[in-house]
Amino acid sequence: MIKLQNILEDIKIIKQSAPADININHIQYDSRQVQSGDVFVAIKGINTDGHQYIDKAIDKGAIAVVVEKRIDNLPNNILQIQVDDSHRALSVMASNYYGRPSEQLKLVGVTGTNGKTTTASLAYKLFKKAGYKAGLLSTVAILIDGKTYPATHTTPDPLVINYYLDQMLKAGVTHVFMEVSSHGLDQKRTAGLNFDGGVFTNLTHDHLDYHETFINYRNTKKLFFDQLSKDAFALVNADDKNGLFMLQNTAARKLTYALKNPADYKAKILEQNFSGMLLTINNMEVWVRLVGRFNAYNILAVFGIADQLGMEPFDILQIISELHSVDGRFELILSPEGKIAIVDYAHTPDALENVLKTINDIRPNNNEKLITVVGAGGNRDKTKRPEMAEVASRLSNSVIFTSDNPRDEVPDQIIDDMEAGVPPEHYKKTLRITDRRQAIKAAAALANTGDIILIAGKGHEDYQIIKGVKQHFDDREEIKKAFGLIKEQGNSLTK
Repeated sequence: MIKLQNILEDIKIIKQSAPADININHIQYDSRQVQSGDVFVAIKGINTDGHQYIDKAIDKGAIAVVVEKRIDNLPNNILQIQVDDSHRALSVMASNYYGRPSEQLKLVGVTGTNGKTTTASLAYKLFKKAGYKAGLLSTVAILIDGKTYPATHTTPDPLVINYYLDQMLKAGVTHVFMEVSSHGLDQKRTAGLNFDGGVFTNLTHDHLDYHETFINYRNTKKLFFDQLSKDAFALVNADDKNGLFMLQNTAARKLTYALKNPADYKAKILEQNFSGMLLTINNMEVWVRLVGRFNAYNILAVFGIADQLGMEPFDILQIISELHSVDGRFELILSPEGKIAIVDYAHTPDALENVLKTINDIRPNNNEKLITVVGAGGNRDKTKRPEMAEVASRLSNSVIFTSDNPRDEVPDQIIDDMEAGVPPEHYKKTLRITDRRQAIKAAAALANTGDIILIAGKGHEDYQIIKGVKQHFDDREEIKKAFGLIKEQGNSLTK
């Protein structure tokens, strides 16, 4: 039990029906989860409005409701609190409920279109290897000093965020690295959190189904930096044209990283192959086990984070040289015959282009074929579909268009949308195989020794959503089966 008035601190209250000097059990924004003694926060969502479920929440035992628009004729025993923004109120209430755990942790947020997961995950791994107790809130998983919990969103809802931050604090964690999505920022899921640093990776075409315009998307990302305190650091990619824009109104310490432009943290790729690359970072050489220009940016951002959090540069480089790639990010799988498969999460035109250019840059010679298997998600930004197809057909020797997560859309219609972007001179390079399993098998059959297969779009994901049904599907398992590295026995896989 906790006093409601205590968790309303720092919230702009327009009006309340009575003093909030009452004890509540928990905060809920989903009426189905309400239990006796809870406070229900009515949130206006994309498809539903929580204000429509206030009666249901009260029937289930809510003793107080937080609303944006005042509700008439509520029972006299129900405390009604009207606020200007219930999204923000929920986040601040969640932080207060758990005792503001972020204020007792070194919390660093990473935002941008591509590279969030890799940057946050590598920072987590680096601090773990350096002997710190660390936490991670990411697309891939929630980690508390090595213990894994499933992640459902890039940036979870504020109750989940603050619950896990509290658990991290109780586990002795000192440093936490968190992906911050544009959806999370727009819905104010990070309000009430105290960040010690923020990182901007890049900004490219994505999520326009939600934000509608690129300007809206960019401005939403900027909100993160606008809200950082003067005691925090803001580290941005100076090679991205939006990097310096992110710094315009921030009170935080302004820092930059880059491969091309002048910056506080500067790197250069000296050489690379499929096993790694040799970099200079601020004129110090280091061999890393990741490849690609995009990963050079990620590593440089991690170096900057660690430096700003007080680690010694030499110690940072020593640990960086030991780090491995994140699951499903440029993950290499070799067949017994010497065929090469790369599984990558690239699901935007820019990310796909980065991966394909990296593969083309480090191919031993031009005799090997590069076969790309790629699709696009259903119920998501349709405008990037033809762009992804154009990139794949231009930079590959062969392309198989297939399903990603069709969700509620017709898979073949998604592929039609993609094929509309293929230039006529590249038509002959392309195939369409709607079933993703069969597409991966076909790519493996088409490849010869030394050929390279890129399976793009899903990376670490171990599921596929078709007609709203979520079923197990893992690109890595499928290519291993196609390579004969594992086989199915009933419902299990064996090596």
